[in-house]
Amino acid sequence: MKVIIKFIFLALLAVPSIAADLSTYFNGMYENVKDSQVKLKKAGFTILGVTKVDKSGKYNSIIFTNDTLKATANAKGRGFIATMKLLVDDENRKVRVTNPDYFARAYMQADYKAGMLDSITSSLKKEFGPFTGSSDKLSSDTLHKYHFMFGMPYYEDVIKLAKGTTAELVTKAESNAKDNHIFTLKLSDDRYLVAVDIKKRTKKFVKKIGLHNGAILPYTILIENGKAVAMSPKYYIALSYPLLSMTEFTTIATVPGAIKKELSKLFK
Repeated sequence: MKVIIKFIFLALLAVPSIAADLSTYFNGMYENVKDSQVKLKKAGFTILGVTKVDKSGKYNSIIFTNDTLKATANAKGRGFIATMKLLVDDENRKVRVTNPDYFARAYMQADYKAGMLDSITSSLKKEFGPFTGSSDKLSSDTLHKYHFMFGMPYYEDVIKLAKGTTAELVTKAESNAKDNHIFTLKLSDDRYLVAVDIKKRTKKFVKKIGLHNGAILPYTILIENGKAVAMSPKYYIALSYPLLSMTEFTTIATVPGAIKKELSKLFK
């Protein structure tokens, strides 16, 4: 009997744990753009900008931060976690927020710690809850090594846009973006996150594959250690649209190249 019990115990240990699926977004209580900003500020967040996602202006992405997000992002290659986004969908009277834990697992890679952004989720839930998870989701234990499919980029496969002093790169990005410059967020003396609004023609891809995930915009550029980089669009789009099929991806095949071209021009 002891041998049987021991065998069962060892067999149970050998069974792999089942990782939970994490929703990419939280669906919350609807508020218009103005009132959503009021609630975000009430929750202790700083509004960095508002981007019109569609031509009609019925979908708007509000990008925001706070001290916790900035402190978490102030490490090499981790600057993209400095902001979260909230999509206001006036057409369907919905609000959709990026899930802090989902994006922390993807962007923080080996530096991820369980619960590291729980305070962000709690603050958002207090103002916009109750939350329901989006149908867009990925397994929690695969986010740090996520890529769309074989041959597609991982998180670390960033687009290298330019080299120079950090100050020069920030100035170039701001001046060349002109009216499309959304914000510049300082994380340290040598680490900045710059957001730009991509051109109307390019951003049409969001309408084609789903305005409900319009919080993918605006696009951000990380400038640190004398280099300007951006997440590969093939990675970032797939991460933000995890239900996207290969067929749907092919309908926007020219978009990653167009985004890379636009971002690179900022440093000419």
